[in-house]
Formats: sequence, C-alpha cells, structure tokens
Amino acid sequence: MNQTLIKRLGNLLSVKSLVTLALTAVFAYMAVTQTISRDFMTVYTVVIAFYFGTQSQKDALEGGGNGDS
Repeated sequence: MNQTLIKRLGNLLSVKSLVTLALTAVFAYMAVTQTISRDFMTVYTVVIAFYFGTQSQKDALEGGGNGDS
C-alpha cells in the first residue's frame, strides 16, 4: 500500500498533472468571479479531455484496474 501511495504522489507531480491542476484552479477562480471566457472554456475542455483520455487509456493498458482491491 505504501508503494502505491508513493507511485500516485509521483504521478501527481508530473508536468501534465500540474498543468491540469493549475488550469482547474484558474477555472474555479473564474467561475466564482463569473469571468469565464469562451476561449478559456475551450482550452480547459481540451486539456481535461486529453488528461482523462490518456489516463483511461493508460489504465486499460495496465490491466483495466486501479489496484485498490
């Protein structure tokens, strides 16, 4: 279990994850201040779709599970 936690923390610090987390923070701020532009929404949607698309593809290649069982 400890190895799994370390691996997940390492994955969280990847550049792709950091960009996604930063964009999500900006999106949350813009949502609260009600200043979300159409251009930002397009970029955010593409990044989130790419992140979760590659994540699900990677999970499928590794056996389809998340290793929590």
